[in-house]
Amino acid sequence: MTGLITGSRVRLRPAAAPDAARFEEILSHPEVARWWADAEEPVAAQVSYLLDPDEGTTTYAIEYDDDVIGIELAFEEADPQYRHAGIDIAVHPDFQGRGLGSDAIRTLAEHLFTVRGHHRVVIDPAAGNEAAIRLYSSLGFRPVGTMRSYERGPDGSWHDGLLMDLLVDDLVPAAALTGS
Repeated sequence: MTGLITGSRVRLRPAAAPDAARFEEILSHPEVARWWADAEEPVAAQVSYLLDPDEGTTTYAIEYDDDVIGIELAFEEADPQYRHAGIDIAVHPDFQGRGLGSDAIRTLAEHLFTVRGHHRVVIDPAAGNEAAIRLYSSLGFRPVGTMRSYERGPDGSWHDGLLMDLLVDDLVPAAALTGS
């Protein structure tokens, strides 16, 4: 999955080595790190993975007005019996609350449905990340269930995650998100 994907307000382009410093800046910001930090993996190692992810994963730089404002990942399960995709996202707090994250998620989900042929997209925010859960719900994602002790937080303790999914017919049209 390569190439530029254009949304209503943002562009998603495959991440490249020159993005490393900005990705590290985004992931190190306290408001992002509280959800993304890994007690056992330094930010530099996370960035290294983002720039060279596992097969089936694509990392995108989220651009707005020619600035990299965030990071978005697409994970694709290729097994025909379980074929689906997953999304993960981090947006620098200076650009949150403007509808840019909504546009990035919706744009990538639509691409995964229409171009990549997936029928379902999943996302798994921390159960305590109420702002993210509201955002994902506004796009049509629905809670599937709580995954207990799902991820380790920056403090080393385990935290619950919320599994949410989106079917192609659930995706809220872009026109309905204007101004969100």
